[in-house]
Amino acid sequence: MFFLLRMAFWLGVVCVLLPSGGSQTSQPQIDAASAVSVAGAALNDMRGFCDRQPQACVTGGKVAVAIGAKAEAGARTLFELISAKLSEPSGTTPDHTSSIAKTIPVSAQGTLTPADMAPEWHSPVPLPPRREARNGRSAV
Repeated sequence: MFFLLRMAFWLGVVCVLLPSGGSQTSQPQIDAASAVSVAGAALNDMRGFCDRQPQACVTGGKVAVAIGAKAEAGARTLFELISAKLSEPSGTTPDHTSSIAKTIPVSAQGTLTPADMAPEWHSPVPLPPRREARNGRSAV
């Protein structure tokens, strides 16, 4: 369900940003007074929404609290990571896996060790011989 909402949001953003293809004079002209009155009517309608749909307001409040808690945890982790980076001496080469492992709480680290998270070394792939060399001809 969340995927569909996210997809609808991004499709809406793309549709708004795409050029219309028609002339700009065909769009209706809206003056400031009518825009303010429409915005006021929309605000009054939003104020009465919780009176009409109390269960939707309760559920929306719970969702907002859950999203706020996740955002707070993410911001705290990011703050700790940045603080650890700034507190490192500038002349040394930091070990990124150990600094990340130190800043992330133990409950969020999982079971990987820093050695598991280090990238494996791969030798460069040799190029195949040129076509001329395979056929015994000169490459010139």
